[in-house]
Amino acid sequence: MHRTRARLSDGREIVYYDEAPGRTPVPDPRGLPPVEPVCEVRRDPLTGDHVTITAHRNARTFLPPADRCPLCPGGPASEVPDPAYDVAVFENRFPSFDARTPPVPAAAPDGVERTRGAGRCEVVCYTDDHSASPATLPVSRVRTVVDAWADRTAELSARPDVEQVYVFENRGAEIGATLHHPHGQIYAYPFVPPRTRRTLAMAAARPGLFGDVLAAERDGPRVVLAGGHWTAYVPAAARWPVEVHLTPHRHVPDLAALGPAERDELAVLYRDLLRRCDALYAAPLPYVAGWHQAPVGEGRDLVRLHLELFSVRRAAGKIKYLAGSESGMGAWINDVPPEEAAARLRAAGEPAA
Repeated sequence: MHRTRARLSDGREIVYYDEAPGRTPVPDPRGLPPVEPVCEVRRDPLTGDHVTITAHRNARTFLPPADRCPLCPGGPASEVPDPAYDVAVFENRFPSFDARTPPVPAAAPDGVERTRGAGRCEVVCYTDDHSASPATLPVSRVRTVVDAWADRTAELSARPDVEQVYVFENRGAEIGATLHHPHGQIYAYPFVPPRTRRTLAMAAARPGLFGDVLAAERDGPRVVLAGGHWTAYVPAAARWPVEVHLTPHRHVPDLAALGPAERDELAVLYRDLLRRCDALYAAPLPYVAGWHQAPVGEGRDLVRLHLELFSVRRAAGKIKYLAGSESGMGAWINDVPPEEAAARLRAAGEPAA
C-alpha cells in the first residue's frame, strides 16, 4: 500500500492509498471557498448522552445522478481530482465533527452543557468504479481498504481532540445513504459515544467478556464464517433481522493493531460475508457495517475490535422500521430468531445444487 497526501481547493486533506507507487496528485480546479463548519455538542441532562447540532449538513449532496457523482474521479463535481484511484480518503465537506469549529459559549441560560464539536469526519472511497460494491471488489482491493482503515485509525487516534474512532459504511437508500458510489466513512469523535460507554461498563464488570462471548459463539449454532484468525456469527441477542459480528480471535483494540495475516484473512472473510448478505434476497442488501474499536484512552484495554453489520431488511420487499418500543425506549424486538438468520447466511454461501 502506497500513501500520497494532497489538498483540495478549500484546504481539506485528501489521501490516496494505491496498490502501486508513482502517484502525482492532480490539483483541484474547483476553487471552493474554505469550509466553515459549526459543530456543537450538547449533553442531554436526563441521560448524559451527547447530541451534535450541525445545521450546515442540511446542504449536503443527496442522491445525485451518476454524471454528477462527487466520488467518481475527475468529474466537474468530483471531490477526487485525479482521473483514477484505488482507494481515496478525504475530509468530509459537510462534517458532523470538525476541529475548525469556532468556540461555543462557556455558559448557556438553559444550563445545558455545550462544547465545541471538534474531531474529524472522513469519506473513504473504496474504488473509482461507480457501479462496483465492496462485495464485487477483488480481494487485493479489499485488503487495500483494510490498510487504509488501519492507517486512518492510527492517525486520527493520535489527535488530542479525539476520544474514539468509528469506521463504518451506510449502504443503500433504505439505510439513508445519500450517495450510490461505493464508500464508507470515519468519525473521529471528541467524546466516547453512548454505545461504547455501555459496553465499557459491561466489560469492566466481567473481565474477559469479549473472549468469553467469542468462545461460546464459536462452539454454537450461530457461526456464519470461520477462519484461523476471525469468526463471523449472529449474536444470541441480535437486535436486527440480519445482524452479524465479525471478531478477531486475538484481543486487539483497533484495526491498526492487526498483523499482516489477520488483515489478509479479514479481506477474504469480509468480502465473503458481504456476498452472502447480497445473496439472501438475490439483491443488494441495505446495511450498516461498523467497526467498533476501543476508545483512545478510557477503558482501552477492555474493548476488543469487532465489526457489527446489520440490515433493516426483514424479508424480501419488507423493511424493519424502528417503532415506539425501539425508537422511544431502546427496547428491541426482533422477529427473526438469530439461529435461523445464521443458517440462512451459511446457506447463502453454498453452491447451487
